Amino acid sequence: MAKNKSIFVCQECGYESSGWMGKCPACSQWNTFVEELHENQVKISTGGALDIKPVSISEILIESEERDSTGIKEMDRVLGGGLVRGSLVLVGGDPGIGKSTLLLQICESMKSVKKIIYVSGEESVRQIKLRASRLNVNRSQILMVSATNYEAIVRMMEAEHPGLVVIDSIQTMYSDALSSAPGSVSQVREVTAGLMKLAKSTGITILIVGHVTKEGAIAGPRVLEHMVDTVLYFEGDRHLSFRILRAVKNRFGSTNEIGIFEMRDSGLEEVENPSSMMLSGRQENVPGSVVVSSLEGTRPMLVEIQALVCATNFGVPRRMATGLDYNRITMLMAVLE
Repeated sequence: MAKNKSIFVCQECGYESSGWMGKCPACSQWNTFVEELHENQVKISTGGALDIKPVSISEILIESEERDSTGIKEMDRVLGGGLVRGSLVLVGGDPGIGKSTLLLQICESMKSVKKIIYVSGEESVRQIKLRASRLNVNRSQILMVSATNYEAIVRMMEAEHPGLVVIDSIQTMYSDALSSAPGSVSQVREVTAGLMKLAKSTGITILIVGHVTKEGAIAGPRVLEHMVDTVLYFEGDRHLSFRILRAVKNRFGSTNEIGIFEMRDSGLEEVENPSSMMLSGRQENVPGSVVVSSLEGTRPMLVEIQALVCATNFGVPRRMATGLDYNRITMLMAVLE
């Protein structure tokens, strides 16, 4: 007979404890422990169903991974040439930064995929349609559904056989196998593991949206980033129009490339020449201003660095840096001296 076991789990890092703790010993966050019930089920041997057979490494055929272009050059640049079929990609970013907008535009521009399912656990299909209309997203191959139950979503995917599935967001999904609330560490871990298994067995490419914490890390257990194939961060200031997409993990490509977008009323637009964007409005022959070349992946970019010096009443002058590594600046100044 199954027995329920009560444990306390940190919602920031996934650390487990038998009792409640005010401060997590793993991530040092306060008031993050939530009680969860785990059902200990008796494992029953299934005999031959668990038999495995090894294969000689010399018999394994090596083929280049099949990729589907997203139709967005900046996105393909970050991914290393497109989405690998059967991969699980996690897209994180601050609320309102444009994650859902980016994924909707990918659904519209991926002409090579004949059927796409967009699953939203935060909005109704009418709300998604309103946003899609603003972005001119109207492909008949895009199917919309508002659902949060993992088992129901899996049955729908097995029946529809899509080429691409978007899950928005992973924190709203829940599995009937667990009694904990949606968004808890155990639910996020269970649903992500199931989606990874489904992607590998069926060849369906799955994009999942993940919320981030106030520190900028993806909410949920750290194991979440280890389970997926690719982790993308969508960054930027909500009060400004420019956005940066960067990969912090990519099993099928480099993590050095970045994609630059501009948010407009009609959606996200690619910035093909970032140097002209960053130097727009710059005055020439101004003291304390210099243009340097910075290499981001395989693309050199011209950026402006400004320096300001003023008199101080303190005995020891103070140096400050914004947007640059202070230790690196100190080392460069020591070399110059």
